[in-house]
Amino acid sequence: MATNITFHPGSVSAEERAQLLKQKGITIWFTGLSASGKSTIACALEQHLLHLHRFTYRLDGDNIRFGLNKDLGFDEKSRNENIRRIGELFADSCCITLTAFISPYRADRSVARELHEKAGLAFIEVFVDAPLHVVEQRDPKGLYKKARAGEIKDFTGISAPYEAPENPEIHIKTDECDVTEAVKRITAYLTEKGFI
Repeated sequence: MATNITFHPGSVSAEERAQLLKQKGITIWFTGLSASGKSTIACALEQHLLHLHRFTYRLDGDNIRFGLNKDLGFDEKSRNENIRRIGELFADSCCITLTAFISPYRADRSVARELHEKAGLAFIEVFVDAPLHVVEQRDPKGLYKKARAGEIKDFTGISAPYEAPENPEIHIKTDECDVTEAVKRITAYLTEKGFI
């Protein structure tokens, strides 16, 4: 841990940033099994919110591991650190941040939520839910097949656990609704709660 650093505050307050951007920062945290539809819905929602002139940015689990988190594996400790790092990003930017991560552990999602609550920022958990047999049929990357064959260890849903959210703000069953309907439901929630 670095000890020779000092936090340098900016000259723009959180209130001023929110007033100028005409929005407050929130994080919409998509969680669910691989191939449940997290990234697909997050991409569509990002497009929709940008067309509404909302400052929005999407972070995707695979994409983050090409850069910021390329030093992390998929064991439990690495997964914990992956989610901790993501929870710290964009916290006070007044951005609507969309995060699409399996984030299999409730405790890690709780840490991300607590970071937001301490900063006075909204955290909206979206459970992108699809049964295991459905995601195995989708399997766009062939990962479930490899996991079942023992070629991938610590694969969520097969050889590693996924702890479903107990009380997500939004629960979307992607075997029962399409992407357009999912975006409508999330947008309706954001509108109802006064986020957009």
